[in-house]
Amino acid sequence: MAKKEVVPTTKSGILAALAEAAGITKKQAVAVYDKLVDIAIKGAKQEEKGLTLPAIGKVKLVKRPARTGRNPATGETIKIKAKKVVKIVACKAFKEAILGK
Repeated sequence: MAKKEVVPTTKSGILAALAEAAGITKKQAVAVYDKLVDIAIKGAKQEEKGLTLPAIGKVKLVKRPARTGRNPATGETIKIKAKKVVKIVACKAFKEAILGK
């Protein structure tokens, strides 16, 4: 039976895996990770374009219009204000790798 690969699920685990795979120190891996996060934040703020992370997907800022909703506890109709939200859309190859198509 093949040994199942353990996938890190914490930031420190991810950083340790990055450092080991790239042959760099954990401190260097932290710098790379932090810069990637910084680039993603700045890229997502570009409302028109967003930021595409090749082989993963797209991070973008989306404007949601005002709408009418319901309070689930009372059933009362409420007005929901317009707002901006961050949306992450997985690319086709990423979805297929996970879903197995």
